[in-house]
Formats: sequence, structure tokens, C-alpha cells
Amino acid sequence: MLLFVVATMARAEVVLVAGANSSATTLSKQQTADIYMGKATSFPGGGEIKLLDQPESSPVREEFYSKVTGKTAAQAKAYWAKLSFTGRGRPPREGQNSADIKHQVANDSKLIGYVEKSAVDSSVKVIYTAE
Repeated sequence: MLLFVVATMARAEVVLVAGANSSATTLSKQQTADIYMGKATSFPGGGEIKLLDQPESSPVREEFYSKVTGKTAAQAKAYWAKLSFTGRGRPPREGQNSADIKHQVANDSKLIGYVEKSAVDSSVKVIYTAE
């Protein structure tokens, strides 16, 4: 049964969300990759970005990094560790789950995070769909 749940989650459509009232606009795949790999720290057109990650054990995290950056979640973590160690960046903060990430994003216009598309409601808006 657990295998079925994991397999189902791995195929879930993953979207990047911002709060419904955020000034964030739709992002391209490259912009999303640059943001989540620490190469961009603000929205196109300005405005600070703060990032949220799914928990390390989450299949959604693996799916997101694979589709957006072409890296595994472990490779992205190692990359962030290097940036952090050299003082060139701070890794995304980890949320507890999609509901927590959605709640945090909805209440802070600078935060963005990724969740399953099925978790989206009126408190957030989709700014990128991982394909």
C-alpha cells in the first residue's frame, strides 16, 4: 500500500505558489530554477523572495527538483550546503507539509513554495507549473 501512495505522489502535478495577494507574477521554468538554485533572490521586476521547501522525505520535493532543475533533491541539498558554507546563499526553509507551506505562503507576500496542484485553493495563486 505504501508503494502505491509513493508512486501516486511522484506523479502528482507540482505547482509553485505565492499568496493570493502577492505581487508575484507567473515565472518561467528558468526563472524558477534560478530562484530555487540561489541564482536569483528577487522576483523579476523586483521584490525580495523567501523560499519554502517540502520536507526532505517528501516525494513532492523530489518531483519538483527533478522537473525544475534536472537535479535530485539530494543534489540540490548538496548544492545549497556549498552555497551556505561559502556564504553565498541560504537554503530554503523547510515546511512541514503542503498544508503548512500553503498557510505560510498565504500569510507572507515574500514567500513562495511548491505543493501538489490538488492542494491549491483561493488562499494562493499558481505562479509556475512544474513540467
